[in-house]
Amino acid sequence: MKTIEVVAAIIIDNDKILCTQRGQNKYEYLSRKFEFPGGKIENGESKVEALKREIFEELKMEVLPTEEFIKVTHKYADFNLIMYSYICICKNPSIELSEHIDFKWLHKSELKSLDWAAADIPIIESLINY
Repeated sequence: MKTIEVVAAIIIDNDKILCTQRGQNKYEYLSRKFEFPGGKIENGESKVEALKREIFEELKMEVLPTEEFIKVTHKYADFNLIMYSYICICKNPSIELSEHIDFKWLHKSELKSLDWAAADIPIIESLINY
């Protein structure tokens, strides 16, 4: 089974955290789930470079990673995922969705109200106690 390495941004603005909703996916268990935005690390790219690139591609937003948060290893049915998460601040909280179908800015106490991708749940658990 293949392993995919990705980065995820925990973007915080005014004590609220950005949550993005995926569209339809070839893997039904990921379709329409909420996630922390991010994506695959390309060859030769650092994790921080990948994070900044992915967030700009997906949201047209510039982020500044301020702290490495937690690393999540998750086994999905079709692949293994290693996800490196980073606490980020944004220069401007305006968003243009190019890959997601929706987004919400929520307080950490509200995060569990959404239907999250399984790999993102350990991040939520850690954020609530952060």
